[in-house]
Amino acid sequence: MPKTNNKKVCIVASSLSKGGAERSSAVLSQMLYSLGYDVHIITILPGVDYEYSGRHLNLGLLKNEDDSFFGRIKRFRVFRDYIAHQNFDVIIDNRSRNLAYRELIISKLVYKGPVVYVIHNFNTKKAFSKYTWLNKWLYKNQYMTAVSQAASDKYREAFDLKNIRTLYNGFNFENIQALANEDIVSNLPEKFIVFFGRIDDKHKNLKLLLDSYQQSDLKKHNVKLLILGAGPDLEVIKTYATQLKLSNHIDFRGFIKNPYPYVKKAKFSALTSRFEGFPMVIPESLSLGVPVVSVDCNSGPKEVIKTGFNGILVENNSTIRLAEAFDKMILDPEFYNNCVSNCESSVEQFSIKHIMQSWVKLIKEVVK
Repeated sequence: MPKTNNKKVCIVASSLSKGGAERSSAVLSQMLYSLGYDVHIITILPGVDYEYSGRHLNLGLLKNEDDSFFGRIKRFRVFRDYIAHQNFDVIIDNRSRNLAYRELIISKLVYKGPVVYVIHNFNTKKAFSKYTWLNKWLYKNQYMTAVSQAASDKYREAFDLKNIRTLYNGFNFENIQALANEDIVSNLPEKFIVFFGRIDDKHKNLKLLLDSYQQSDLKKHNVKLLILGAGPDLEVIKTYATQLKLSNHIDFRGFIKNPYPYVKKAKFSALTSRFEGFPMVIPESLSLGVPVVSVDCNSGPKEVIKTGFNGILVENNSTIRLAEAFDKMILDPEFYNNCVSNCESSVEQFSIKHIMQSWVKLIKEVVK
């Protein structure tokens, strides 16, 4: 580790597995570690799918051993004592904060010293507790970042936050491109579009994806739909695909640790979420030269996607408009090729070399 400074940073995350916030926590650890910070990561759940840097306290392993009431008390004590003994210069909290009593205890009794709270979700119920007064009391004067401008504006007004700013997720595009060059063991359709993410219909609105694919002309042109991911609604979505008589046109591959070789070979990627914080799949896809067709959900897509430049942005929850966008990308080669030519340059602002300087500036401000 390069010794450029001696600041001690703790990143707190739900896990290092199967999620955008979790993946961004891993990337943040790598960014700060590369700059010489003494990086520690504390995770609440056991999963580790993403590469990270620094020392890792995995409380999820204790959860697996004993998830009784006394086991939870033990994990809390380990968490509290680790924070107290390490004497961190700054804590960066990437968790959702929607359980009131837990956040009251952690914010007031566990965290010592400066904290930066990161907001990864535009859905208030997933980002904060249901008590507006408590959110204002806990966070009004705290340093907070949101991963989209829309989320920053929303929560600044909702909770009168004095120190909130937009700080986009950083992406190691060189690493993504290297991973995309790995061999794919299984066969792929000759032509396909791709969805990659968690199979959670309440969040990702995958039934809209299937309905729009059904109404489009993609099947006529032998363009299949590849779905990469796992989640609570996987069987529900498979059943729905059968009901729509799409079983021969949709290829479910489950969770794949490295989805990038598949994404790189796709005609375009699709996002149909009801809400997001900042969907990491958009810059990841664009960095591989793959355009994105996305609904204009809150929040994030419209801060990246420009219709006709690097993809198509359509109104949310419109099966017809989304189907038309799918057809446009396949049936208008000039339009499509123009989008392809702009993909990589359109996400340069999200590269780690840009984002990590913003983190350095913020940490200096917080630590003083």
